[in-house]
Formats: sequence, C-alpha cells, structure tokens
Amino acid sequence: MLIHWLSWLVLLSMDWTPGSQAFTTTRAQGIRGRIQRDRRNIRPNIILIMTDDQDVELGSLQVMNKTRKIMEDGGTSFINAFVTTPMCCPSRSSMLTGKYVHNHNTYTNNENCSSPSWQAQHEPRSFAVYLNNTGYRTAFFGKYLNEYNGSYIPPGWREWVGLIKNSRFYNYTVCRNGLKEKHGADYAKDYFTDLITNDSISFFRTSKKMYPHRPVMMVISHAAPHGPEDSAPQYAEFFPNASQHITPSYNYAPNMDKHWIMQYTGPMKPIHMEFTNFLHRKRLQTLLSVDDSVQKVYDMLEETGELDNTYIIYTADHGYHIGQFGLVKGKSMPYDFDIRVPFFLRGPNVDPGAVNPHMVLNIDLAPTILHIAGLDTPPDMDGKSILKLLEQERTGNRFKPNRKPKVWRDTFLVERGKILRKKDDSMSTQHTNSLPKYKKVRETCQLAELQTPCEQPGQKWHCVEEITGKWRIQKCKGGSKEGSRKRVRSLRPPSSYDNREKVCDCEDPLHKPSRADRRSQRRFSAGGQREYCIPVIKCYRPRFVHTRPARSLSVEFEGQIYDVDLQADDQSGIRRRGISKRHYNSDDPEYDLGSDDGSEEMLADDTNAVGYLNSVKVTHKCYILMNDSIHCEREIYQSSKAWKDHKSYVDQEIEALQDKIKNLREVRGHLKRTRPDDCDCGKSYFNKGLRNKGERLRGRNDQLHPFKETTHDIDGKTQLYNEIRRRKKERKEKKRQRKGDDCSLPGLTCFTHNNDHWQTAPFWSLGAFCACTSSNNNTYWCLRTINETHNTLFCEFSTGFLEYFDLNSDPYQLTNAVYAVDREILNTLHAQLMEMRSCQGYKQCNPRNKGLDTGGKDGGSYEPHSTQPVWEGRQG
Repeated sequence: MLIHWLSWLVLLSMDWTPGSQAFTTTRAQGIRGRIQRDRRNIRPNIILIMTDDQDVELGSLQVMNKTRKIMEDGGTSFINAFVTTPMCCPSRSSMLTGKYVHNHNTYTNNENCSSPSWQAQHEPRSFAVYLNNTGYRTAFFGKYLNEYNGSYIPPGWREWVGLIKNSRFYNYTVCRNGLKEKHGADYAKDYFTDLITNDSISFFRTSKKMYPHRPVMMVISHAAPHGPEDSAPQYAEFFPNASQHITPSYNYAPNMDKHWIMQYTGPMKPIHMEFTNFLHRKRLQTLLSVDDSVQKVYDMLEETGELDNTYIIYTADHGYHIGQFGLVKGKSMPYDFDIRVPFFLRGPNVDPGAVNPHMVLNIDLAPTILHIAGLDTPPDMDGKSILKLLEQERTGNRFKPNRKPKVWRDTFLVERGKILRKKDDSMSTQHTNSLPKYKKVRETCQLAELQTPCEQPGQKWHCVEEITGKWRIQKCKGGSKEGSRKRVRSLRPPSSYDNREKVCDCEDPLHKPSRADRRSQRRFSAGGQREYCIPVIKCYRPRFVHTRPARSLSVEFEGQIYDVDLQADDQSGIRRRGISKRHYNSDDPEYDLGSDDGSEEMLADDTNAVGYLNSVKVTHKCYILMNDSIHCEREIYQSSKAWKDHKSYVDQEIEALQDKIKNLREVRGHLKRTRPDDCDCGKSYFNKGLRNKGERLRGRNDQLHPFKETTHDIDGKTQLYNEIRRRKKERKEKKRQRKGDDCSLPGLTCFTHNNDHWQTAPFWSLGAFCACTSSNNNTYWCLRTINETHNTLFCEFSTGFLEYFDLNSDPYQLTNAVYAVDREILNTLHAQLMEMRSCQGYKQCNPRNKGLDTGGKDGGSYEPHSTQPVWEGRQG
C-alpha cells in the first residue's frame, strides 16, 4: 500500500493527471494526422509546358539555361523521346487523346484537324475531360490545333485561352472563355509568350486562393519557336553567330538513295544557306522568352508552396530541320531531326538529375497525366504511363528480391500522310455481288418492268436477248422495238429508222451540232446513202465507211466460205468463194496447214469477211469467239517464226495504243480545263437551267442504268468530294495568279520568302527566293527501334520505296542501307509494320522482344497474325 502511494506522488510531481498523457498524445497526433491527411487528399498539380517545332538535334536547348537548370537538373531527362507523327495538328491530337494518328484520323494539318468528326468522336475523350470529371481545375493557355476557329470551348477545360488558327506572336486572336479577343503589335500587352505565361500564373494563384484543396492541371502551349519567329525586343540582337544547326547532314544533297523529294532536292543556293543561318538565330531568340516563362512558373510554385506537390512536364509537338539534306526548313520527315523532341519530368518521387534511356512518345502524355491524377489508362489509348519507368528504377521490395522488372517498348510506329480513301462499307455489305457480270445481268432482267419491249409508259430500259444467248440491258429509244435493239451484225437487213423530231439550235449557223443531234437527224437519201440534216444547217454525208449498212456477210461452213447477200430474198444470194492463204509457202513442209479432217482453215483479211460467226476480230490473224475463247490462224500455233512475228506485232500495237491513250488523256484534261460555257437555249439533250456539273448529274437521276442505281448515292458522295477538291484547287490557282506566285509547283509544298516576311528585328534584307520543302507523295509508315543491340529506322513509302538506316553506324541517316539488309529481315520488319499500322489500344501498340518476359497486366507483346500475307520483299 505504501509503495502504491509513493508511486502516485512521483507521478504527481511530474505534473501528470489520469488520462492526461493519453489525451495530450491523442490530440497532438490528431492535429498532425489531420494536416497530413488533408495534404494527402490534395492530389498533385500538373503543369504541361509545350513548345511548337522545337528540335533536339539542332541544339535549341543549349540556349535555355533556366529551363535546363529547373527541368534537367531538378528532374529526369528522357533522352529517347519521340513523336509518332512529325506534324503539328496530328501530334497535338495524339497528345490530347493518347492515340496514334490511324486511330484519331487527324492525318495532316488540314485533314480532320479540329473538324466536326474530331469534335464529336475524339475531343470528348481527351485527358482534360477525365481530369475535369474527377475534380481537377483544368486550364489551357496557348496554341491548340491549327484549324481551331474559336467558335467553341473544347470539352474538359474550365479556363480557356486558346489561340485561333496557327502560331503568331503579334496581331492574333484568342478565344477567352468563349469570347474572341484581338491583339495587336504592342509588346507589353500583346506578345503571345508573355500573355499566356501571365494568364496561367494568375489562374493558378486564384485557384489556390479560392479552392486551396483542389488540384490544378493546366497546359501552357507556346508558339515559339514556330514561324513567324518574332522575338522579344530585348533578345533581337542575340546569337549573331549561331551555327548549331550545321550538322553532318546539313546541305547533304542530292540523296539518290532516299525517297522522291530527297532525290529531287539538290544542294542549297547561297541565299538559302544564309537564310538557314538567319532562321536558326531567330528561332533561338524566341526560345529565350520561353526560358523566362519556365522560370516565372517555377518561382510562382515556390511562392505558393506548391512546388513539391506539382508535376511539371516539358516537351514539344515535334522536331525541325534547317538545311538538313538540302531542305531549307520544315518538318514532316521520318528522320531523327524531325521526330526527336525534348522531354523532361519534374515532381514528387522523381529523381533529380537522372537520365532515362527508355523510349517515350507523345502518345504517353495522356496516360501519364491520368496516372498522376490517380486514374487508370483507358483501353482505347495507345500510350502508357511513363511513371512506371520511374518506379522500375527504384529499389525493389526487400521481401520480393526475385521480382522481375516490367518490360518497356523498344519499337514504335511513325506515320505520316493523307487519308487513303476506301469504298463505303455499305457497298461491300449491301450492294456487292460475287456473281459474274453476265449472271447479275440475267437476274436483273427477270424484273417484269424490263421484260416488256419499251411498251410501258415512261419505261427507260428493257432487256434484249442476243442471238448468242447473252442478255443486254438497253435504253429505250423513241419507244420503238427496233430502235431499242442493239445493232449487232445480223443476217437480216435493217428495216427502217425512226423519224425523230428535228430540233433547231438557236438558229446559229456557226453552232456545230452535237453527236446526239447528228444521230437523231439521220435519214437516207433516195439512193440508199444515209445523210444527216439539221434545220438551218446544211446536210452532209458521213465520213466513215463503217456507217454504211452491211450488204453481204461471209460465213464459213464445213471448211468453205460463202458470201451471203443480205438484200436477196432467196438463196440466190449465197455463193461460194475461194479461200486465200497467206504468209506461208505451199512448198515448205513447215507451213503445212492441213487439218486432220481434210478441211481448210479460213484466214482473215481486211474485207467484211469474218472467220467465225459473232466473233470479234482483234488482229488480222486472231479472233475472240462468242464463248470468250481466243482462236488464231493455225500457222501461229505451228510455226515458231509466225508466233514470234505476230507476238511482236501485238506488242508494238499495245505500245502504240498506250502512247495514244496517254496523249488522248492529256487532250481530255486540256479540254476539261478549257471548256466553254454551255448554251442552253433549246437543245433537247440539255436540261434547261442546269448550269453546273452537280445539277446536270442530279437531272439525270431518272435515267440511271438499273445496274448502277444501287451505287448512285455512294458515287454521288464521291463526285461531291471531287467537286469540292476541284473548286479548292481552282481557288488556290486563282489566288496564286493574282499574287503573281510562280513558286508553287504541282505535287510539291513550296514557300516564298521576301524582305516583308518578318515584322520584327532582325530583318531579312537579301531579297525574295523560293524553296520546296515536301511533296504530296511524302506518305510513309516507319518502325523506329532502340534497344541494347539495335538502333534502326525502317520506312515504307506510299510510292513503294523502302529505306533502312542503322543509327549505330550512321547516326545522321546519311546512307540508305536497305540493299544490304537480308530479305528475311525485311519480311519480318514489314510484317511488324503492318501489325503496328492497325494496332488499337496500349496492349497492341507496344511491341517488345519475344525473348523478354511478357508478364504484367499492361501487356503489349508483338505476335504477327497467322493470316498475315508474307511480303515478297523489295522489288527492283
């Protein structure tokens, strides 16, 4: 008992009361726990800083010391960062959606860029929508998509300051939360880089004051160093001797082993080389303002206490080239100077100063941002979160020392080009018939309305069975049976011709009658000779012999030739004619033309004689029979000399006809371009008032062939598309002529530069010049591979051209080594490329070596389809 009281006294001397320790400890832990718990509930902020056209290969990062200190020294550098399409709008669309171009269908800066289909199908699935739905305060500042017109606010963004159309630094318009805001040329108020920087900092500060527990995700999309390359005034004199762009591939031209535009491009002229130096200098000057912007954002995060809870990502939409391979400037090439981009990541649990060699793509941005926000990657996204790479670098769990690291991709797809248009799917399912044409015609002719010979009111078509047994669908002409039959060579003479209404054509004696008029006004003179008469126009006789009706016909029967007089009423008109044999010597045994049954073969001549009934004479020695078989004179099959001579003759005829067709097509194109206005004052064959092609086509809807009615709607869409393209080309051509632009060339993407191009110092003063940077056939699909043993680029162009580069031995892609690659390797690369071109989702679009472990839920192994056709290798 005494001991018990002594212990109580000791405790009282220490200022202890019952329950005080428990209360004090619980209270302190509760306050500390609530603060930490509140801090954990605030998910990290995300800031994406993006530039436009910033390269890595040409040394643009060397002048951005502030950015390198903040992002490179304070975060992780991904030295193998690429874009899947080196063009602005396609790459930015991939960043927003996490998809390859073939899955979001934005192929160029014009094709489907910010189009209605993009707005309806893909824009609602950008990473901003996902984050906005989970409580993030989302904001966008800067350039969005090249064809964005400011008429709407894209879904998912609470704060919106989007540049309308393409990059500008002065004299531009932005859409600020739905209202268009014009800016001028005052640096203090209008310089684009400073404007979006100040707006983004203001938004972040306001958000943290009003909603301190809500995370912020914002995108700062700079226009620099994209043209027109207007720098801030304080940097106009910087870098007078910049030469980082002069790499081993600079002015390395022409390149006859590369694709077409590289073969076409020769060495640059002195004015072009001076321009590249000037352009590189101005690009670096614009990046200095971006460098200041990164510093301002970093300082703001420090002041608000949010630096340690913010992820900052710095990258570009694609690379750039200035003089490489003789190309004065531009992008869109599959080489490293266009597809490599800077990529830095800074934030919680990111090792500062680290270098990561894994392959990172622009399609990884959206999954990474979702991962930072605590969201899973949607299955339709093709990219993967790069945070998994950072987790992989850390020390493994000590309780699982044998845990295998996750496997990352070592190959990705580079694709660039316009849409390869396919036929409408409805045609393949609803209108396509696998039957031969003659069977489809026979089935169509079973319709009741086509079986009557033009007797029904308003009947346009009817079916005719020829003497060979084939069915034909023919148009009713004038309502008469005889006129509707096809005038094939017959054993009966023609009876009479229709007396059709004669049409006067505006009483213009200088007007030349059309073919339809001449055909409709045919008649016969008293002597049996056909004449053509149109009122007010003099009659004339035909110029072609084949317009005279046949009077006799030669027929072979039992080895004999009989001339049949078609105008005779009895058998007196039939007389036997001797057979003339040619091209052989009767004394030469090699040319023995006798048959087994003793009959003789009839030979062709240039008269009206025919060798076989209802046959088609192709050459003077060969025919196509009614059963679609081909039969030639016997000497062709028995004499090698005759066979060679006739084959040589056929080859020469084909070559001559091909040349003639080519010339005719050129003439036809010329006639289409120079077509005069149609006269519509009473012609029976022209619907009055239908002045354009689209209206004339609609006016002939009721005259469609029954066989073509099912595909008319789809053909109409194609015609409308072609008409829109034609009009667009005409407008461009007229605009070019008004400006006196003689730089544009067919099939090439060219630009002109003069002293008025840049409105800010330093100014260009060496005069105007023209340069071509790309071509319409610059469509390609490539595989870029980097692993422990390989560093390669394999490309297939739409023209069929192949390129292969081993960057371990040729880092600047100077020599196309496809001719030195084994055919089996090319076949394997082609099969993998075809697989990648159709991949969907991150499980299909991230191939890896088969020898590596394929475990892990993120999948992504490459297994060629068993039905994939084997490529025959490079031809030629």
